[in-house]
Amino acid sequence: MFALAQRVILAEGWTRRLIAFLGGATGALALAPVGFFPAFFIPMTLSVWLLDGSGGESLLAGLRRAAGAGWWLGFGYFVAGLWWLGAAFLAEADRFAWALPLGVFGLPAVLAVFTALGFAFARLLWSAGPARLFALAAGLSAAEALRGSVLTGFPWNDFGMALGDNLVLAQTASLWGLYGLTILSVLIFSAPALLAQPGRRRVFYGALALLAGLGLFGFIRLSAPSAEVKGVRLRIVQPNVPLEDFRIDRRDQLLEHYLSLSDRATSPQTSGVADVTHLFWPESSFPFILGRDGAALSLLASRLQNAVLFTGAARADGENSGHYFNAIQVISGGEIKESYDKKHLVPFGEYLPLARVLRRLGISQFVAIPGGFDSGESSRFLTAPGLPPVVPMVCYESIFPNEIANRINAQPLRPGALLNVTNDGWFGLTSGPYQHFAQARLRTIEQGLPLIRAANTGVSAILDPYGRAVAIAPLGVEAVLDGGLPKALPPTLFSRFPYTGPIVLWILALIGAFLRPRRI
Repeated sequence: MFALAQRVILAEGWTRRLIAFLGGATGALALAPVGFFPAFFIPMTLSVWLLDGSGGESLLAGLRRAAGAGWWLGFGYFVAGLWWLGAAFLAEADRFAWALPLGVFGLPAVLAVFTALGFAFARLLWSAGPARLFALAAGLSAAEALRGSVLTGFPWNDFGMALGDNLVLAQTASLWGLYGLTILSVLIFSAPALLAQPGRRRVFYGALALLAGLGLFGFIRLSAPSAEVKGVRLRIVQPNVPLEDFRIDRRDQLLEHYLSLSDRATSPQTSGVADVTHLFWPESSFPFILGRDGAALSLLASRLQNAVLFTGAARADGENSGHYFNAIQVISGGEIKESYDKKHLVPFGEYLPLARVLRRLGISQFVAIPGGFDSGESSRFLTAPGLPPVVPMVCYESIFPNEIANRINAQPLRPGALLNVTNDGWFGLTSGPYQHFAQARLRTIEQGLPLIRAANTGVSAILDPYGRAVAIAPLGVEAVLDGGLPKALPPTLFSRFPYTGPIVLWILALIGAFLRPRRI
């Protein structure tokens, strides 16, 4: 171990960059769909040694060297973890194929800047002993928190998902959420770096004991049973509609496809939609404005009987306003009873930043809505007879832990479930939909709320408040899921105090970084 550490510490030039890049890329194996969390030992251990080798003739030189190593490690991690974004550019290749390198390499290059900042911050606190693990945890966790908030935020594949993707290890997210897991992930998985120093094995064993403690907490928590809300029978439709079929000339075929799946007999207890109380369709199910199509609403009224439909749909604000929203609408008896408009839109996907400038260059957003979608204003829950209030989340709104917590805490009553509708068909049979599901599942653990998830191509599921699957459909298949609604747990510690846990852990990490004299 000593010889390996010395090679990394003394590496220069492209050898050093390659070590960082490959180490970061290996860490992506900890993410869904592989979910091999021990892989994260590699990038975090290498991070310590790369920072050990980041000394310079001056403070500034050392910071530059540290930031450079951090950028290459982050670049490798994000390229390996986000390569699937390229599939979206090929879905309409005639319009977007030219921009594929920007998604596959450009975005990771930008995201890696945050990792570089984390390395530079850690280098400011660096020392020769175990305290440097705390410095790394303080630096990278602060950088990841920034990544989740700056310029609308993009916390996808946060380092905390090394633990958060594992159902057992993720259970402590109920205490301190994703960003608490980030601090613990860096601390635990960087510990093998100390094996290169004599007399430091106890620190490594302490990290393993902490990992075992997280596992024990998870096993105990997952041993608890979950009950169901009486009188609620859910059905989720996963239509698996190809993107090329999402056209206005396919209106009738799409409606019939959704309705026939909704009325499919799946068991002696569920012979069709008549045995369902609440029905769920995925994001943007229609290539038209449902609220303006009286014939479609009448058809829903006649075919869905007494079931209440929650469906993704584009919504127009008035007849000729030109404002459109990516919404979830609640439909009963052929009438739209309630709507929630997506607030956190996807840049370049649902709207175009710097639109006037970029449109002159021939660049447009992915969705074929004139001018793109507008952001919603309300954070209300959605309600329907017989169903507890649900927290609506459209597409990647489910990856923002603090936004969800803030929305819940802003309401006087606790909801009964989370609802996530999405269409990940843009990304095909790649890692992306699995990663999206894993992050949505972590919200259930954080909040102690069950999750109802309707995805066009998958992964659709009903999860209990511990993140366990009551019913789940695999990626890339047509499916119908039936199940009861698990009861919500009492508010978790994270749900009540979403900022306290991560801040306390970060302050402890910062204090830990000063346990030994600093050496720049």
